[in-house]
Amino acid sequence: MTDERNLTFFHCPQTRSSTTRVILDELGVPYDMQVMNLKAGENRNEAYLKINPLGKVPAIRHGETVITEQVAIALYLGDLFPEAGLAPTISDPDRGAYLRWMIFYAASFEPAVVDKAQAREPSPEAMSVYGSYDQVLDILEEALSQGPYLLGQRFSIADIQWASALHWTMMFGAVPERPAFSAYRDRIIARPIFQNVFASDQNLAEAHQAELKAREK
Repeated sequence: MTDERNLTFFHCPQTRSSTTRVILDELGVPYDMQVMNLKAGENRNEAYLKINPLGKVPAIRHGETVITEQVAIALYLGDLFPEAGLAPTISDPDRGAYLRWMIFYAASFEPAVVDKAQAREPSPEAMSVYGSYDQVLDILEEALSQGPYLLGQRFSIADIQWASALHWTMMFGAVPERPAFSAYRDRIIARPIFQNVFASDQNLAEAHQAELKAREK
């Protein structure tokens, strides 16, 4: 078993770090959650900027090791707790596909979606890191149509990452509700841990909003 002592998770509710929280809970490991009020700017305080100078979440600290960047954290945690079976090991035939989809999210999907949402034209195709927005969605749709999971019959951290991404981007209209996307998202976020995190984050967000109102009085 992996020594999971001294695992600290820095979290702001209803942000990208919610995905990390789902991953931690799906792994079934103990951790210390340090919650910050994003609207109050607590992620910009001096102590947290020593963890991540960008003031972004998620971040984790495992012993003396600090990891930032959502996908790096997801990969680290999956490898740290192999007994959970949520990340193919280096010798597993599924490892390549797992890494491909995790990095495709960060390197292609997010840049394409942000450019689209901001009405920015992508770079010329030969220079663009993702090709085009439509290409990214078509590639993803084909993969999700194979189902039920990105690795076939095997649920993994990649599914947590992608279901979370589709949940938020479709909610805000940044990604269209293609049938393959909706069916995949609904299937994954129906898992009890997703629902628990959604409910807990909603409570935290409401408490943070109440704190801000109280300060204004």
